[in-house]
Amino acid sequence: MAACGAARAALLLLLGAAAAPSPVRGSQGDREPLYRECLSRCDRRNCSGAALSAFRARQPLYMALAGWSCRDDCKYECMWLTVRLYLQRGHRVPQFHGKWPFSRFLFFQEPASAFASFLNGLASFIMLLRYKAAVPPASPMYPTCVAFAWVSLNAWFWSTVFHTRDTAVTEKLDYFCASAVVLHSVYLCCVRTLGLQRPALISIFRAFLLLFLACHISYLTLVRFDYGYNMAANAAIGLLNVAWWLRWCLRNRPRLPHVWKCAAVVLLLQALALLELLDFPPLLWVLDAHALWHIGTIPLNVLFYSFLMDDSLYLLKANSDLLKAD
Repeated sequence: MAACGAARAALLLLLGAAAAPSPVRGSQGDREPLYRECLSRCDRRNCSGAALSAFRARQPLYMALAGWSCRDDCKYECMWLTVRLYLQRGHRVPQFHGKWPFSRFLFFQEPASAFASFLNGLASFIMLLRYKAAVPPASPMYPTCVAFAWVSLNAWFWSTVFHTRDTAVTEKLDYFCASAVVLHSVYLCCVRTLGLQRPALISIFRAFLLLFLACHISYLTLVRFDYGYNMAANAAIGLLNVAWWLRWCLRNRPRLPHVWKCAAVVLLLQALALLELLDFPPLLWVLDAHALWHIGTIPLNVLFYSFLMDDSLYLLKANSDLLKAD
């Protein structure tokens, strides 16, 4: 019951924080006078009075349902006008509002990242079903692994939504839910490596992680939405997670042959994270470094859940053998 209450409190915190206003990012492209003049002109001509009614009448239903407004359409058209001018003059492709220009597909703002996020979520859901079918609830790690799967599914859902439609609310939900996954991975590691015989320690550590998440979200929401701080905080927690899992894998490799899967996932995730440093304009205006990162994590999701299944079954058997011995 305490875990359920904590989960409900965390959900309310996430939703409340996401609804709070956040600062607007500025980039070279949206500071360009040509872009600003184009946007102002388009807004005057198309987004008021009869022109706005005409826009709404011809706008596809799926675009309206996804929340694309007349001003959003103006931003999109003026963005490409500015990009074409930059390319004609031999300049580098600029970013707009903190993002590269992407070619929209239907209502998908970043088609490759949105599709890859969806595939990650689908892989996580299928592997959760496989886990629940293969592992009895009596396994010591069963509730922690299932909770981790649902936290991950929630994060991939909001990642899909954010890359489909970037708004202040969807951006925050994507960032905050990603932080929750990183923290839950640390919690999962702690339960597996230290907590099976120390439930009191796990209760304290869980409370600490929930408090840290609450403080993290509160700072980003109430004080300053600092992208640099958010990245540094997640990177630091991620490195702790990597070091902790790898140390455990190395120590238990002789007696637990399945730990290679965990070690491989941890190391490959770090290698994939280097893609984020490349940050290049999207290939064919669709595929950027972030999309490649999301594509690369799909098979790693499958491999990690495979490790969780093997490890949970091992613990179940070990408990059963211990009871028989007693």
